[in-house]
Amino acid sequence: MGASSSTQQNLISPEQRELESEAASTGALPILHKAFSKLTNPQTNVIPLVSLQEIFSFTYNNPTQETTSTIPECFPRLLVHLGQAVVDLFFRADKGGVTWIEFLRGYISCCGRKTVSTSLNNLYRLYALASAKAGNPSTLEFESDDADSKINGFLMPSDAFVLLWLCWVMSQSSSILGVSEGKTNLDIPDIKHLVLSAVVYCAEVGNDLNISDCSISSLEYRLPVGKFHMWALTTVPGLVQCLTQYLHDRLQKCAAVEDELGPSNLSIGEISLTEANDTYLLTCGRAWAISLTQRGKLSEEILKASFLRDGKGVLENLLYRSAIHGKGLSRFWSNIEGYHGPLLILISANSEDAHGCDGNVRRWVIGILTEQGFENRDVFYGNSGCLYSISPVFHVFSSSGKEKNFIYSHLHPAGRVYEPHPKPVGIAFGGTIGNERIFVDEDFARLTIRHHAVDKSYQPGPLVPNQGFLPLEALIAEVEVWGLAGGKAKEEQSAYKNREQLFTEQRRKVDLKTFGSWEDSPEKMMMDMVTDPNQVKRENR
Repeated sequence: MGASSSTQQNLISPEQRELESEAASTGALPILHKAFSKLTNPQTNVIPLVSLQEIFSFTYNNPTQETTSTIPECFPRLLVHLGQAVVDLFFRADKGGVTWIEFLRGYISCCGRKTVSTSLNNLYRLYALASAKAGNPSTLEFESDDADSKINGFLMPSDAFVLLWLCWVMSQSSSILGVSEGKTNLDIPDIKHLVLSAVVYCAEVGNDLNISDCSISSLEYRLPVGKFHMWALTTVPGLVQCLTQYLHDRLQKCAAVEDELGPSNLSIGEISLTEANDTYLLTCGRAWAISLTQRGKLSEEILKASFLRDGKGVLENLLYRSAIHGKGLSRFWSNIEGYHGPLLILISANSEDAHGCDGNVRRWVIGILTEQGFENRDVFYGNSGCLYSISPVFHVFSSSGKEKNFIYSHLHPAGRVYEPHPKPVGIAFGGTIGNERIFVDEDFARLTIRHHAVDKSYQPGPLVPNQGFLPLEALIAEVEVWGLAGGKAKEEQSAYKNREQLFTEQRRKVDLKTFGSWEDSPEKMMMDMVTDPNQVKRENR
């Protein structure tokens, strides 16, 4: 057997050996071996194109989304041609099918180690090819067939909508298939806040655009692909993983399934996002947008937070919601105390329009991502974090590295002692004491947002559209806190609360034996002092 193995190694070409080594560096070589063996025609030893296209294809029924917005007709057609576009773009057929070498080369060209810009270019190419096959050619132009070639052209806001929806479907296909198996429905999430973010960044929109009430389909702004590229890199860098994740997950599912694979049973319209989120601030679209700004386990936990429910239908990661637990710092503290891990805080507020006296009320949502739990301290603390403008326009402001005033959370002193210079009671993020960038008062009734010039901990930028330079005060409508450290952190918090409750009960108990005798009771001592405070008593020696 040793001689046979040595002979087989000698028959492998240097090209195949190099491709296998590169695939092994991504950790996907065993999966590729299994998938190729299951898809290969035994007679020709190649994968038929039809079989490979089925692996990367969708089937769908009447796509819907979180809101009542109309989904463009081109989107369902684009999904129909997604599998064919993936194969045509990355896999080259030879002798009636795809050989092992071409199968490796196709996977590496998409999922191999590449720069972020190259990965984004692959995403643009797939979108353009699928759109052309769907009968809706894009306005993107590629100078050559190379993955890192220059791209010209522009996207309309409606095109950006479809491109981002495509990224959502690809990034979540494995999770959807894992829970649905074709039996439930999936709504497309509302990502208007993401599209408006790209419009504001690329088209340099002024105050003439009514962001709150505008319709994406009616916007005529052109988004140059170069500026859109920069927006994706700076705002949602996680987009580059959507395509590679899609190919890897599809091949992994193929390698795991023992029976013959047919077209995917995924049905767009399957897990109802409106039912999953109800009226929570953390909708699926917002959770996905925030997850695109993070990496690794934290990104996964953010997205799972809006889906995971316990046996009673309550979202497991939800630690505090003012509509359920009540407003106020004490209610907030009783639900988040003892939780050690990353937290996502969402705040919905209403403010009057600062550009006129017409009484218009603006509604918006901001978010704060911390890497640790809250502590009762009268100074700022923390290691890192991010601020988010979530609705109506999405932006992220990560840590600047200049200061570390990330979190401030101060309760009233337990003993109510006199303080000559009392510190503010409430929670805050960024800035300094008295000039916080975000400050929530003790009653969770009012929110104050100051200009980013007062803050050196987070990157600059307006948290609210047309924020201005003066402090902005708003009425808080809702506050939510989501735990992102997994089930273990929640168990540790429960254990902490149980210990605190036990200590409280023990402190409340009174030892009646101590006061069982009248001679030893405090009441008799007081009575004796009142009767004759100057009475001379003999000291017992």
